[in-house]
Amino acid sequence: MPRPGDNISDHLLNFAVAVGTMVEDLPDTRIARHVASQFVRCGTAPAFYYAEARASETRKDFIHKLAICRKELQESNVCPGLIKRASLIPPERTSALVGECWELRRIIGKSISTAKRRMKDQL
Repeated sequence: MPRPGDNISDHLLNFAVAVGTMVEDLPDTRIARHVASQFVRCGTAPAFYYAEARASETRKDFIHKLAICRKELQESNVCPGLIKRASLIPPERTSALVGECWELRRIIGKSISTAKRRMKDQL
């Protein structure tokens, strides 16, 4: 049975797969290997942090894990720009991933705001 947040989890997993696909297409150069390594870490981490957030025992921990998820998405947003500027992949390949990243940041940010508001309402 679907649970609240499953669609966001799927969205984050799809983002992680898209990051992996882009990383696999990078050339075998020193800068590309460096960017790839960083991008794999920060681009897949949000899915893991979101899963941790959903399993949190307190609202405060939930908010904290979501905040880390959002930070990882922010870092992930830098990588396609670097890939584009370094001409490692054609620019048109990076734009969809940038848009997806911003959409996920917006969703997670809204979730954080909602959770904080609910925490205040309980006081």
